[in-house]
Amino acid sequence: MRKEKAVLAAGCFWGVEELIRAVPGVLNTEVGYCGGDPTAATYQQVKTGQTGHAEAVLVEFDAETLSFADLLRLFFKLHDPTTMNRQGNDIGTQYRSAIFYQNENQKEIAAQVIQEMTVSKKFLNPIVTKLELLTEFISAEEYHQDYLQKNPNGYTCHFWRN
Repeated sequence: MRKEKAVLAAGCFWGVEELIRAVPGVLNTEVGYCGGDPTAATYQQVKTGQTGHAEAVLVEFDAETLSFADLLRLFFKLHDPTTMNRQGNDIGTQYRSAIFYQNENQKEIAAQVIQEMTVSKKFLNPIVTKLELLTEFISAEEYHQDYLQKNPNGYTCHFWRN
């Protein structure tokens, strides 16, 4: 087993986590905040859209079973990467589509997958997913962790797309 980590933002982290957790090769998930002011990383602050954070999911995966590129291809199937700062009813920079890369290899692979998705013409509109350097991942409050496992009828705007 070769453990790796990825940090993905695709709107509300509840639905993203729920879909990703079931993917073969995913070992663990955790929801949190990244890309903003580290002193303002509480849900009450982040939900205002004024801290610069994105709601994100830290994904630990077995790279021998699931490559980073294949994980990103799934990322593009579970949300609409063509809507700027929006997924479903969730609107604001905290719901942006972003890949928080940890090193140059992840950045290069992410750029290649975005290019692959663009060339495929799978999406009618341009992809607006941002590539952002991961500087810090701050774990969200406990009640957000595994939220849809704890609240099976809870809100989500995420689903698998073709």
